Amino acid sequence: MCSIIGYCGKCIDFPLFKEGFDQTISRGPDDCRIIETGDGVLGFHRLAIMGLTPEGMQPFEADGSYVVCNGEIYGFKALRDSLEAKGYTFKSDSDCEILLPLYREYGTDMFAMLDAEYALIIYDGQSGKYIAARDPIGIRPLYYGYDAAGTVVFASEPKNLTGICDKIMPFPPGHYYIDGSFVCYRKIEDAPVYSHDDLETVCKKINEKLTAGVDKRLVADAKVGFLLSGGLDSSLVCAIAARKSSAPIKTFAIGMDKDAIDLKYAKQVADFIGSDHTEVYMTKEQVLSSLEEVIRILGTYDITTIRASMGMYLLCKWIHENTDIRVLLTGEISDELFGYKYTDFAPSADAFQKEAQKRIRELHMYDVLRADRCISSNSLEARVPFGDLDFVEYVMSVDPEKKLNTYGMGKYLLRHAFEDDRLLPESILWRQKAAFSDAVGHSMVDDLKEYAESCYTEEEYEEKRRKYTFSTPFTKESLLYREIFEKYYPGQAEMVADFWMPNREWEGCNVNDPSARVLSNYGASGV
Repeated sequence: MCSIIGYCGKCIDFPLFKEGFDQTISRGPDDCRIIETGDGVLGFHRLAIMGLTPEGMQPFEADGSYVVCNGEIYGFKALRDSLEAKGYTFKSDSDCEILLPLYREYGTDMFAMLDAEYALIIYDGQSGKYIAARDPIGIRPLYYGYDAAGTVVFASEPKNLTGICDKIMPFPPGHYYIDGSFVCYRKIEDAPVYSHDDLETVCKKINEKLTAGVDKRLVADAKVGFLLSGGLDSSLVCAIAARKSSAPIKTFAIGMDKDAIDLKYAKQVADFIGSDHTEVYMTKEQVLSSLEEVIRILGTYDITTIRASMGMYLLCKWIHENTDIRVLLTGEISDELFGYKYTDFAPSADAFQKEAQKRIRELHMYDVLRADRCISSNSLEARVPFGDLDFVEYVMSVDPEKKLNTYGMGKYLLRHAFEDDRLLPESILWRQKAAFSDAVGHSMVDDLKEYAESCYTEEEYEEKRRKYTFSTPFTKESLLYREIFEKYYPGQAEMVADFWMPNREWEGCNVNDPSARVLSNYGASGV
């Protein structure tokens, strides 16, 4: 991960700008550079992953233009070769050095060409304009706001902009900004037409495209590790990588010290694939003492995101403090594509598809945000194979009738796609889904809820929650999280669309807790 910032005009208060930018040094602890560009400023905190030499430091410059980018450009060597054939030269092995030549050749059309997870800011020295853009899913973070003079400011995280901008909002994924407007270049969640592939062809393509998505994310000049929960998604990522690796991959799992559910499944996977596996335990005291810091890091009050972040943050913290790994592959985004426990209640294929589109469109505020902040706050980089653009685009084009759970097992397409490969034990491939925040141990969520209950009387709860007219807290736990959020991001609740909850309009989903434990179909997920 890296951290970028762009003040796209006269900087009113440079010390305040620098103070804000330094809030995300953990994203890029290796080096820092701030330069003047035109009448504005660009800044970059570096975490060296590709092109580890000093020549890979940003901002990159070419003919008076500059770029800062937090990203991974997959297949960049082929693009670089084509640019070299046009006469461009390069000083480093950094994938991001190709961006200015691409912009010079293709202008804003370049963004639709990129197979990448990225957020970038370009200063065009010829026109004097600033251009910003973000990948179609929003895997890399970018936020924006306006200072008192109306100048737009872009940055990797909202904590960079507090004190500078009155209102901070997420940069919309799949868009670029130019001349004061946001322009959509790709809506990856929308399938203009459904694929007519039969079931076996669909599964064959899912297998091929996910395997390719993992493969390209193994390329790094820094050391790579894997988060392994023992659930289907992370287990598949690890198993695919293990088969492609000449040496045992390094996997990491975390659970509560007294009732971890997933640790036993993660060990089964690790033993089966032959990984170098580490188990980390966390305690109630660690969870509660880390809660405020986790909310500060996340910049959210969403219950699901915070619960799921507790284990992920503590595991990444352990990895940062005890290993030399710099890149982590994770299993996010599968649920939104293939369905989750609550999508079993979808009343129709059309309703399933609309829900999936909504979830993919909003992911950057929830699970993707969680992975980014938990990992980057510990000076690591997240890579998400299920977010591979080719993979996502294809799965969203699959007829949703095939994705409905009519098979007696959720995510059937994904499971069946890898059934013949023998990558995983049958017991893991066909294991019931369990949410990460539950599977680290049911006691963790119970401890958080119990703590929140102790913070407020019923009268205090009713009085305090009504102060918030946007996304009004609806439990003591949600009120506790909101009050901590407001401490660090006062008045910025609209950065998050709403609570990440089951679709309450569906029968069986009108619940007041995001845990799948409260759904009637939870079944064997928690054993």
